[in-house]
Amino acid sequence: MILALDVGGTKLAAARVEGGRVLERLEAPTPTHDRGPEAVTRAALELLRPLLPGARALGVAATGGVAGGKVTALNADTLQGWHAYDLQGALQGATGLPTAVVNDADAAAWGEAAYGAGQGVENFIFVTVSTGVGSGLVLGGRLYLSRHGLHAEMGYMRAPDGTPLELVASGGALDRWARGRGWEGAREVVRRAAADPAAEAKLAESAGLVADKLADLKVMLGLERAVIGGGLGLSAGYLERVRAALGRLDPLYALEVLPAALGADAGLIGAADWAGRTSQ
Repeated sequence: MILALDVGGTKLAAARVEGGRVLERLEAPTPTHDRGPEAVTRAALELLRPLLPGARALGVAATGGVAGGKVTALNADTLQGWHAYDLQGALQGATGLPTAVVNDADAAAWGEAAYGAGQGVENFIFVTVSTGVGSGLVLGGRLYLSRHGLHAEMGYMRAPDGTPLELVASGGALDRWARGRGWEGAREVVRRAAADPAAEAKLAESAGLVADKLADLKVMLGLERAVIGGGLGLSAGYLERVRAALGRLDPLYALEVLPAALGADAGLIGAADWAGRTSQ
């Protein structure tokens, strides 16, 4: 049995994982009074403590850039004061377990590769379209990682006007647009899309921007499939809009698009599997 930990800006999740299945899962909010590395590590260890007996390794999925087990926040509002923080060393020292730390989108990509919608192909991208836009790459059957920790960050690729994709295509971007119209947020945009041309146009814009980047990456990397997850990515009709946008392009850019299969457990399952493989 392997332990998994998901460190996010708003939530911590810990789980016992075996054979690609979550056996037990615990959650707690990320400390709001102090999101610095030491406070978050203490909260994570408290969450992990009852799950430790019988574990042989610990896999960690963390938001931000990850290199050599060290985490650097890419968004200061998410994790404050995290700059090359040795999360791997801190958790391994406290638990005594061999520990592996990867970016949360990378972990989800690996989970889908091993047990979900990424099975059966060598080259695919996992994209989560949620509050932000995140992604992970599996190339040649291997998780793509960089030495400096900044890689496969589709949300930081630029839209045609130069704006990072995350700021114009994410659920967070739709939230801001919707509230400017007096609506509740992205969920209301999805609900209204069938009858409201403005809502449909906004969703189509988001899906079209994602499709454009997928098309570029397909011909650059030889991708065989895109796996899409996240709250907005899995909302009604979103995948169909991405597929339609790709279908309007030259057949050269044709790409299979599938929904993520592991849901909210993808990062935990991927982190656990990664730790199991790297700790042997």
